Formats: sequence, structure tokens, C-alpha cells
Amino acid sequence: MDRFIPTVQPGDILSVRVSSLSPEATTFFNPPSATMPIDRMMTPTMTALPEITGYLVNPDGTLELPLVGKVKVGGLTTAQVADRIREELKTYLKEPTVNIRNQNFRVSVMGEVARPSLFTIPNEKITMLEALSLAGDITIYGRRDNVLLIREVNGQRTFTRIDMTSRDLFRSPYYYLHPNDVIYVEPGRARVASADRTYQILPIALSALSFIAIIFSRF
Repeated sequence: MDRFIPTVQPGDILSVRVSSLSPEATTFFNPPSATMPIDRMMTPTMTALPEITGYLVNPDGTLELPLVGKVKVGGLTTAQVADRIREELKTYLKEPTVNIRNQNFRVSVMGEVARPSLFTIPNEKITMLEALSLAGDITIYGRRDNVLLIREVNGQRTFTRIDMTSRDLFRSPYYYLHPNDVIYVEPGRARVASADRTYQILPIALSALSFIAIIFSRF
């Protein structure tokens, strides 16, 4: 099947790196102050996300560059954005080259995996299998035959169950992940049963400890 090719959307943060035969002039288009802070997110298994440096895509699908002004980038791939900005920069730079990266391409992997986390994908290409590998793979307690993929399509959240043991996965439209996809691996019966036994035993153990503490307090 064809690989999903993401396009730039309003709210994306693009890293724009410019180089040319005029190094001094080039630095003007790579200002260190062009930084868009994002919320620092924490989970028990990950550290804070680093601050993202780049240009925010406006609601009208444009971003603003020094001297150049607004450039229409909405709906374009990062390669097309690079070509468009390169043409704009030819007025100011000699033989410019432009490298674009979408800093918003992130996927979340949750549930019964070794390292649940939020992952930033620098090359804007990742499959479900690769995302699960980043998370340390599904644990022995996770269900491989019923993995939940949560995705937003045209503003609507969709929920799809996927059998990771089926060959059909490789032909599925969900094999390649989209930005902000969430993978949830639900626990199997063994994990649920283990959790149930823990909840049953814990009150008994606490009661026994309380009884022992009362006995010792009387002597």
C-alpha cells in the first residue's frame, strides 16, 4: 500500500533551516528567537518534552519569514514548502537551500507496553510496528489481537480495532500512522485476573496488619 504523506496544517510548528553561499545573510533567516514554546508534558515514564524551535503555521495556512513575509504553506508537504520558500529566498540569497521539518508529528503509545510514552517522529514516517517497538513492544499481558488506534479524521475522532497478528495489517490504511495518532494496548485476561486478585487480597492484608498493630499496642 502507499505510504501516508502528511501535509502541513494550521497549528503546525515548522523547523525552517536556511543555508546559502552567503553565510552572513543566511543567519538572518535562522534567528535563535524563532521559538514557539509548547506545554511540557510529563508521565511517570518520560521526561518533559523539549521546547520546540520553529515557525507556527497561522490559521490561514501561512507562516511569516523575515523579509519574505507571509508564505502560503497549508496543504503542502514539507518538500513542497521547502521548494516554495526557496523560490522566495532567491531574491535575498545566492543559491539558497531550505530544510523543513514538521515538529508536530507525534504519536502516543499507551497501555500494556514496556515504555508508554509520547514520541516525536523527525522523519514524518512511522508504522504501527515501529511505534510499538519504540515503546518497548507489547508486554506478555497485552492483547495483540485487539489493539485500539485512535485517530482524528476531519475533526472527528475515530476508534479502530486492529489485529497485530494478522497479515492484513500490512495492507491496512492504519499501518502507517498519522500525526497525533494514539495506540492503546489493552490488558489480556491474565492481567485483569491478576489485578482482581490484588484488590481482593489487599483489604485482607491491611486488616491483618491493623489487628496485629492493635494487639502489640496493648502490651
